[in-house]
Amino acid sequence: MGKAGIIVLGVAAALSLAACSTGEEPSSYPPGGGPTYPAPNPAGVTPSAAAAPTSGTQLKPCTADDVKVTGAFGAKPTVTIPDTCSAPSTLLVKDLEPGRGAAAKDGSKLVVNYDLYTWSDKVDQQNSFGAGGGFPLTLGTGSVIQGWDEGLVGIRQGGRRLLIVPPDKGYGAAGNQSIKPGETLVFVVDADQVTG
Repeated sequence: MGKAGIIVLGVAAALSLAACSTGEEPSSYPPGGGPTYPAPNPAGVTPSAAAAPTSGTQLKPCTADDVKVTGAFGAKPTVTIPDTCSAPSTLLVKDLEPGRGAAAKDGSKLVVNYDLYTWSDKVDQQNSFGAGGGFPLTLGTGSVIQGWDEGLVGIRQGGRRLLIVPPDKGYGAAGNQSIKPGETLVFVVDADQVTG
């Protein structure tokens, strides 16, 4: 290969690397958007369940008790997702701290802090603990994923809740930024405020 060929390859490689760089600063918002995260499914995209494993033995679906959460209300939790069972196919909800006061219902205004793990790789994707101010939402309006609209009903101020959200109540077949298509989501949500 001549000098011209090497130069062309070098320029092509440099342009490829530049195209992969966004040039943006890291966002203080979780993957999926700004103030409306967890964002609803993209318009026109129908969620689908994650594909079943194609090899090996099938594990029984996990329960909420199989997922271990440590840490106190108001502090970033640590979540341990087991390898001994598979991702559940239904929304699982477990109160870790009961909270006090009126239970949240459709139309309630909440301010929450959350930590999000993805099931398949057990990665802590994003959290709002320590970000200041919490994440505001109105329950039941479709401004967040269906797993939150359904899974946060009944939470009380001061309550900590584990939500295991199957793909059809999360981001489905589309995924969302760093969330893979067909991903099961594991949230720990602290209700800092519940009104209405």
